[in-house]
Amino acid sequence: MMAYQAPALLAGSHLETIYPALFRKVNGIAYERERITTPDHDFLDLDWLKQGAAKLVIISHGLEGNSDRAYVRGMARIFYQHGYDALAWNYRGCSGEINRKIRFYHSGATDDLDFIVRHAASFGYTEINLVGFSLGGNLTLKYLGEKSETLHSTIQKAVAFSVPLNLKTSCDKISMRSNWIYSQRFLKSLKKKVAEKANVFSEIDPTPLTRITSLLEFDDVYTAPLHGFKNALDYYEQSSSLRFLHRIKRPTLIVNAKNDPFLSPECYPVESQFPHLTFEYPTRGGHVGFALFNENGLYWSELRALHFIQQL
Repeated sequence: MMAYQAPALLAGSHLETIYPALFRKVNGIAYERERITTPDHDFLDLDWLKQGAAKLVIISHGLEGNSDRAYVRGMARIFYQHGYDALAWNYRGCSGEINRKIRFYHSGATDDLDFIVRHAASFGYTEINLVGFSLGGNLTLKYLGEKSETLHSTIQKAVAFSVPLNLKTSCDKISMRSNWIYSQRFLKSLKKKVAEKANVFSEIDPTPLTRITSLLEFDDVYTAPLHGFKNALDYYEQSSSLRFLHRIKRPTLIVNAKNDPFLSPECYPVESQFPHLTFEYPTRGGHVGFALFNENGLYWSELRALHFIQQL
């Protein structure tokens, strides 16, 4: 598999990150939506591409993303075209409708991913593979390590792109002045969701929203307490997948571009420490980028994930 070569037109990490997010369109996808009830009586919306295949890929999106993002649709399409069923799931509150519980989603909420895997396995697939992007990559890796000894037997391989393996230092990185456009966009979306939930749950105080100016502050005031953590630093420490990598026992590929504007130096560990993991650090790619300008509309990340999962 060829190493990633960025198109000459995409000069620099910010353009490599922003162009796919704003301008890529992935057509020809007709999801079949299924709503399932979680053990705590909330709901999750799953978007399927089904063709009666024996093999399945489960795709986990990034922060404030959903199953309709181009990078998710592109990944679902390539696997579907190569004989797999595809399942793109939406985290709590990410499918266009506010969820029923006071909790929503976060970087370490592996209970929902485990529930999705077990639900999918009930359909009789002989093989399930996991693909995650950014927050979804962290979630996937933490899940694999956390459940190392009890992981469902049908899970074969996993691929994670643009993963903030260390949440604290990556939060510091995205909060730098040069990344202001990204952090503020995330904050605006997160604040809107909290404001909506505050209308339903009296336990949520929307007052601090006006003074919160960083993702760390948001996580300190809302994410951490709503999900049982002491504060943002405790949330980052407990949820960072870097702590769980050594326990992963399925073949797993982690791809982090060296010019990813969101990732700190801690997100590029040395491969020799982890026998079941393969690390690839392309020079270019941005954050969830890896664009290719080709006739079939495929991105390098999709080709790389397919190649890794299919290889013996």
